[in-house]
Amino acid sequence: MPKVTLHRDGHAYHGEVAANTNLVVKAGIRQFPYPHLRYGCGMGKCGKCACRVLKGAEQLPEPNWKEKRRLGPGLDEGYRLICQLWLSHDVELLQDEIPIEPSAPAALQGS
Repeated sequence: MPKVTLHRDGHAYHGEVAANTNLVVKAGIRQFPYPHLRYGCGMGKCGKCACRVLKGAEQLPEPNWKEKRRLGPGLDEGYRLICQLWLSHDVELLQDEIPIEPSAPAALQGS
């Protein structure tokens, strides 16, 4: 079972999730990391769930087109859209107090 550490607002939240778990889906059904994870649409459009990956990035799949379009240069800083990731390995994440500014406005993404 993957171990997840989420840093937010000066606190660290720890939990385990089943393999192949999406944290936004879990938070949506009020399981860990609810209520600590900020998220919105769950479809890669809003960018509210963006987190910087502190550990475990090498185990994650390559960013998909939604992440590339939404995060742009933020990808180089280690940010990922958590709604687009299904975790199978341990990961440590940091979610900024204020959401990062998306690279591309949602209107440009064919909302």
